[in-house]
Amino acid sequence: MIATQATTIGATARLPAGPDVDGPHAGIEFYRLLTGCEPAEADISADDDFDRHVLASILAAAVMDGGSIAERAGLSEQEFNNLLAFYFPSATVRAFAWVPKATSGIDDETVMVRDLLLAQRSTVGEVGRWLAAMVARRAMEPNHLWEDLGLRERAELSRLLMRHFAPLAARNTRNMRWKRFFYRMLCEDDGFVMCTTPVCTQCNDFDLCFGEEGGESRMAERRREFLRGGGDHADAGGKSV
Repeated sequence: MIATQATTIGATARLPAGPDVDGPHAGIEFYRLLTGCEPAEADISADDDFDRHVLASILAAAVMDGGSIAERAGLSEQEFNNLLAFYFPSATVRAFAWVPKATSGIDDETVMVRDLLLAQRSTVGEVGRWLAAMVARRAMEPNHLWEDLGLRERAELSRLLMRHFAPLAARNTRNMRWKRFFYRMLCEDDGFVMCTTPVCTQCNDFDLCFGEEGGESRMAERRREFLRGGGDHADAGGKSV
């Protein structure tokens, strides 16, 4: 049923015109269309709500980067439409989200990270497979992984990995940065040694692997800029309406 619905979506939907579709605040607008709330207001206490928040955040981050949303999110067009139909069954949202099929292929590095995650899945269903592809693709971006996933803080990334890829996440016993940890696991699985010293505390790259990953989320930064600029969704007092 989902596949049939997605085919119809892909054949007929178009990206509508609007002041924020191509602007710096497109990610916030897209997250709001998907979930009906601001990223900062999302209630993620339940696992299902957390999954929807994570998926919406990744897609919103992909929108912010421009280009093909599906490609930036690490999905094929079919997977992208299936995800939207299953988790965000709003015709308006699907019309907003649809873009032409991406022409670029998946590079080897992305495939390696994706396969590492797929081999360590701890949940059933399509969401784990989608997330493996999405996390792997976003790991190719230059910022902290939680930032390039559009999440609000690193703790959300840790929860995501512990929920959907628990065997892999459990191996990060020293709280290494997740992106560095993925590559360390890939090296160890292939019999290579990524580190220059056998003891982490003696390594010159210690801060790269274990340094602080704090900071303001991309969504929060965009929302602050949006309100400061008196956007269409802010009233005179600077509050969202």
